[in-house]
Amino acid sequence: PLRAKPVRRKTSEAEVASSLIKQIFSHYVKMPVARDAYKIVEKCSQRYFKQLSSDLEAYSNHAGRKTVEMADLEVLMRRQGLVTDKMPLHVLIERYLPLEYRKLLIPVAVSGNKVIPCK
Repeated sequence: PLRAKPVRRKTSEAEVASSLIKQIFSHYVKMPVARDAYKIVEKCSQRYFKQLSSDLEAYSNHAGRKTVEMADLEVLMRRQGLVTDKMPLHVLIERYLPLEYRKLLIPVAVSGNKVIPCK
């Protein structure tokens, strides 16, 4: 019997939604932006996130791990100049992330001698 060849689908790379990029950019610009300018910002954002992810992958591979950890992100942010001795990562998390994400990233001691989030 003849077997049908499996159909290969083109795999597209994951992308950040253009509506999200537009929303974030317009929030910080606070003025009208031309449509072609949004396309350039979207292209730059895609390249930026692609580079970020490949750098994080390289850091975790260098450490001999298959999982990207918070330490990898901190090293990346130090290399970019976002995290310094005067501006630690926890301060950036507290300043820019909403409370529900802060609770996930920064350990907090609660009653009963428990620390949240648990490792």
